[in-house]
Amino acid sequence: MKTSIKKLVAGTALLLGAFGAVAAEPIKIGSVLSVTGPAAFLGEPELQTLQMYVDDINKNGGLIGRPLQLVHYDDGSDANKANGFAKRLIEDDKVDAIIGGTTTGATMSMVPLVERAGMPFISLGGAVVIVEPVKKFTFKVSHNDRMAAEKIYEDMKKRGISKVALFSETSGFGQSGRKESEAMAAKYGITLVANETFGPKDTDMSPQLTKIKNTPGVQAVYIFGLGQGPAIATKNCKQLGITLPIYHSHGVASEEFIKLSGAAAEGIRLPASALLVADKLPASDPQKPIVMAYTKAFNEKWKADVSTFGGHAYDALMLVTNAIKKANTTDKAKVRDAIEATKGYVGTGGLVNMTAADHLGLDLTAFRLLEIRKGDWNLVQ
Repeated sequence: MKTSIKKLVAGTALLLGAFGAVAAEPIKIGSVLSVTGPAAFLGEPELQTLQMYVDDINKNGGLIGRPLQLVHYDDGSDANKANGFAKRLIEDDKVDAIIGGTTTGATMSMVPLVERAGMPFISLGGAVVIVEPVKKFTFKVSHNDRMAAEKIYEDMKKRGISKVALFSETSGFGQSGRKESEAMAAKYGITLVANETFGPKDTDMSPQLTKIKNTPGVQAVYIFGLGQGPAIATKNCKQLGITLPIYHSHGVASEEFIKLSGAAAEGIRLPASALLVADKLPASDPQKPIVMAYTKAFNEKWKADVSTFGGHAYDALMLVTNAIKKANTTDKAKVRDAIEATKGYVGTGGLVNMTAADHLGLDLTAFRLLEIRKGDWNLVQ
């Protein structure tokens, strides 16, 4: 009889333990990404990355004894929709942290909401305005537009290029990039002899590029934008017979850009993360194991090429989950503090060292200068 009671008690304990593991309240990671619309080739790999690694974390026991749950909305590349979805994540879904804002516009529409709510928020957008001035709960993982301008101007200076035509998108990212490119030009001895713009949904940019082509003394074309627009600009350059060196920002650091641009992409230079040249990095590079592992996992899961944008989502998720582990809680203020205290994180974007004054944590060495040759990314030595 005693043995039966012992077995019953032990069985009940096991059942309760199993029930507790199943019923553990999930840690909710919210995301608002541009999976459709003009910025879709940025947002789609971001969502795929979050889905893949949330599943992986759950298969390995979850986080601080709890499963992760991804609560996702697609803003369709519309900043106004991003604002509405952020509100829903905060008020209705009651998430523990938010990753997103594929674009600068979407991010900036969400910032006031997350700051007011005290919600840890890691943006995937590119503009420096996201973290300058510093906002208490807002962080970012992608290299910023000022860094892109500096990396490009460094290379132009080495090549003896001093007279440049800037062609920027009218999106939040493009206009922040224009502002930073204008501000950094004199430091590198660059004169912007032409300064034209294009819309994210423009299908032909020949009029502006014809002006650039006819500008006296221009030595290079520098295009700052993201999504499909820069690819159209690149093809228009080819069609107009513009043979000058062409530079792009990190907003096109995706295999999709090469596919959309076709032969016109040959010879283009741009700053990007090590992820695009993972197999070309020396064995001694500290990023190599990270970017090779991410590339392998993404290729196998999605049968698709990696992009730096998916890499941004990976870094954002790792920063959030590392912070939750470090804080051993989902308390938003403590998670925020743990993100800000990040030191020595090696991600797909570079070495991250956050401070109270720097909510990006990357320096210029995180950028690699790449050139497209024969439809592939190559390091510029």
